[in-house]
Amino acid sequence: MKRILLVLCLAAFSASFAQIPTSLLVPTSRVNTFDEYDGSIYLKSRYKESSVIDEKSSAYDAKLKYNIYNDGLEHTSKSGELYELVKRPTVHARIDGDYFYYCNFKSPRGLDREGYYVLVELTDRYRIYKRFTLEIKDPEKKAVVSSGIAEPGSIRTITSYYIEEAEVIMELPLNKKEMLATFSDKENELKEYIKKEKIRLKKEEDLIRFVARYNALKSDETSQNRSLLSNATSGRN
Repeated sequence: MKRILLVLCLAAFSASFAQIPTSLLVPTSRVNTFDEYDGSIYLKSRYKESSVIDEKSSAYDAKLKYNIYNDGLEHTSKSGELYELVKRPTVHARIDGDYFYYCNFKSPRGLDREGYYVLVELTDRYRIYKRFTLEIKDPEKKAVVSSGIAEPGSIRTITSYYIEEAEVIMELPLNKKEMLATFSDKENELKEYIKKEKIRLKKEEDLIRFVARYNALKSDETSQNRSLLSNATSGRN
């Protein structure tokens, strides 16, 4: 993973990228189901200059945008055809500083957790990712506001964070009580750390600091089993 991240970082500043080949693209169709909804199924509305890395070949230039609904990185050809980047663990993309990896993770209970994850933090021991999903509220057909206009449907982007060790991934709760219960073996120390450092778990930078602190506490243990997930997997998917 470190090697891949290094390649992406170097690639981002390369001026000699080739245009993305058709072998890395698959045809797709535009989703118009939610055109009248408030909100968007895309992470960002416009296509962005992006870097695509194929571990088996080279680095390429492309304009991409992330379709959260389809969990796909979309690309439009010069002639207007719509494509998605192939969903393959060896093909990655950098868009606006976000590193998108298509991963085949497992949950602590062995359930598949396949899809695009954005790398947030990389260490020798664990990684933190974020993943985007949608909360879609359909219009209420019978409900009307005082003006007589029907209420439209709405779309809201949800950002979830995950910790991963050895291809096993677990969602990190952003609620203080739930987080302390998840890492209960170090509850007292972590509670004190949150108070002293004024940690707000919904803030990405603070979440990274919190996990780093838990990792430091686990590293001080004499036990050989110092996995960050060993105490946190009970009852979680």
